[in-house]
Amino acid sequence: MACHKYEIASSRREFLVKTGLGIGTAALAQILTSDALADAGTFAGGLPGSPHFAPKAKRVICLFQSGGPSHLDLLDEKPLLSSRFNEDLPDSVRKGQRITGMVASQPRLALQPSKFSFQPGGKSGARISDLLPSIRAIADDICIIRSLHTEAINHDPAITFFQTGSQQPGRPSIGAWTDYGLGRLNENLPSFVVLISVSIKGGAGQGLLARLWGSGFLPSRHQGVQFRSAGDPVLYLSDPAGMTRKRRRTMLDGLAELNRIQEAESGDPEIETRISQYEMAYRMQTSVPDLVDFSHEPDSVLDLYGKDVKQPGTFAHNCLLARRLAERDVRFIQLYHRDWDHHGDLNGRLPILARDVDQASAGLVKDLKQRGLLDDTLVIWGGEFGRTPYAQGEAKREAYGRDHHGKAFSIWMAGGGIKPGTVYGATDDFGFNVIENPVHIHDLQATLLHCLGIDHTKLTHKFQGRQFRLTDVHGRVVKDILA
Repeated sequence: MACHKYEIASSRREFLVKTGLGIGTAALAQILTSDALADAGTFAGGLPGSPHFAPKAKRVICLFQSGGPSHLDLLDEKPLLSSRFNEDLPDSVRKGQRITGMVASQPRLALQPSKFSFQPGGKSGARISDLLPSIRAIADDICIIRSLHTEAINHDPAITFFQTGSQQPGRPSIGAWTDYGLGRLNENLPSFVVLISVSIKGGAGQGLLARLWGSGFLPSRHQGVQFRSAGDPVLYLSDPAGMTRKRRRTMLDGLAELNRIQEAESGDPEIETRISQYEMAYRMQTSVPDLVDFSHEPDSVLDLYGKDVKQPGTFAHNCLLARRLAERDVRFIQLYHRDWDHHGDLNGRLPILARDVDQASAGLVKDLKQRGLLDDTLVIWGGEFGRTPYAQGEAKREAYGRDHHGKAFSIWMAGGGIKPGTVYGATDDFGFNVIENPVHIHDLQATLLHCLGIDHTKLTHKFQGRQFRLTDVHGRVVKDILA
């Protein structure tokens, strides 16, 4: 006779947990059942009624350039700066906007032109820096947005805002919201995968915290799974010595039975999540080794991504891995490339970072396109903000730096319902203010969800008595960039 049968849940807290979570547990069980029956052609485990309308994209690949790449040196040419080198930024342009503490003590905000030339690309003629020749070559496949803006002025709140819709930590990441709303398409791999790379020449840049791909107040099964560049791609993927698959299966079955006993007593839906994740880990022991094996990729494909593609942890390697994840119907693939924070020696560091990402980013778009995956895969390339048109320190013709700037910056998007070969929005002659078709971070998030068939105002979750959503109480779909 089991001793636990005599335990009595007598506290008010235990009573409320058992009664209040009963309906939620039943609903979760229904979701998990539908997950088990899912195949790659269905939207499994998402919210009832999702997607809200026919989606253009099934999955997202976000190529996030952490640190704030300079739009003025990459995607938004400003020839006026050359003729006004070392002049003060006019007060009529700044309009009293706040600046960071790193330049607040400078006697002047001296204008700094770009050292790098721009050329037109493709039939669209979009002018893109010589630092990004491969991306310029796919100009007809991408949409450049030059009017993005954010309220955040420092890295952590800006990255958090981009990824979660709030400058304050604790909210679910955009990948978690996507998985929560739509569910997964592949039961053998996580729906939300995170890959991190640094410059091939060294450098770490700003730190990246796991909460950026966390689930916040959503059930924890929606958080991102980080793949590592050394050892097992996922921690504890390999069985220890002496552990056979049969013994692993027996252990998991016994553990699941114990967890179900505990779940029946407590009503905690996180226990069901734990059981589900153990099963996912078991399946990943077979699916992940095949995923990360590039040995069958032909040279013609490897050449698209560049010479670093075979080196784990590089941006090129992660881009090819992203394509392999996409063709296996992973829902949200998040790449972070670090070290774009160039307060000094921008002319020396920026070309290194650009070489890291240029060919691989363009190669990913080409690879997806030739496989017929670009039509339903949304690719996003950009960082948390841009850089200032004035120098940090003294304006110089050679070794210069730029400070953070969130009032106007550029990104590009491709595939998944986005109109190719277009440039949207514009900044003033200084690249300081948006003057045409402004796009807020919440607008970008709303548009991303729209491409996935989600009305951003309807993707909500009740927490602490309030309905929350990725776009808070803001956001509009940028319909002009939709195909």
